[in-house]
Amino acid sequence: MSLLEQIDKSRTPRHVAIIMDGNGRWAKNQGKERIFGHSHGVEAVRAALKAATKSGVEYLTLYAFSTENWNRPKEEVDALMNLLVHTIVGELDELDENGVRLHAIGDLNNLPTDCQRELQRAIEHTSGHTRVNLILALNYSARWEITHAVKAIISAGTRAEDVTDDLFAAHLSTAAFPDPELLIRTSGEERISNFLLWQIAYAELYFTKTLWPDFREDDFYAALLDFQSRERRFGKTSEQIAFEIQNPIAGNA
Repeated sequence: MSLLEQIDKSRTPRHVAIIMDGNGRWAKNQGKERIFGHSHGVEAVRAALKAATKSGVEYLTLYAFSTENWNRPKEEVDALMNLLVHTIVGELDELDENGVRLHAIGDLNNLPTDCQRELQRAIEHTSGHTRVNLILALNYSARWEITHAVKAIISAGTRAEDVTDDLFAAHLSTAAFPDPELLIRTSGEERISNFLLWQIAYAELYFTKTLWPDFREDDFYAALLDFQSRERRFGKTSEQIAFEIQNPIAGNA
């Protein structure tokens, strides 16, 4: 039985987020420049998107470029921006074929003009698709997002006593999406790296040693199976969870 066949699609997370890590190390292992790893990482994006579609995941968020990434060598940043533009343009037909709707979060206004133009064109082009939502986190950091939300709330004249979790979440760039239930990080690193700090408060974390360019559909399915093996309690006890499963009406009362 394949890994996909082992997945209980009634318990597939609606939203999976991925920190795509390991491109540089993968390239180094090949004796190549870092951008070589980034370019080969595009195939891993395709694999993750296909796996999400086949397994019933509705939202897939990829950490593509952080605000801190601007601190990398200029040659690498320029190459990344160029790769981003060409990838967006080159993937439109496949996004169409698979019913993928593209979104983007982050400080998009500070991306290069050509990146902004092609990104907006792709977002508008795929706006009618409904099968799966692909969310690119570009020039993104959670601290930037949280600070931006606080500024917006203050600018609106909201009283402190009126600020709630729901109100705050409504000012985040992910307001239109459900919070991720599963966060995957590749390459063996076990940290969050300033990604979706508010949204992953109750997400399950899955770390794999696979470098991002080597990530394929079965790697995605393995993460889903691990997710489905866990007991998600949200602050409750195991006994409470068991009771609610056996008595769904009482548990939702």
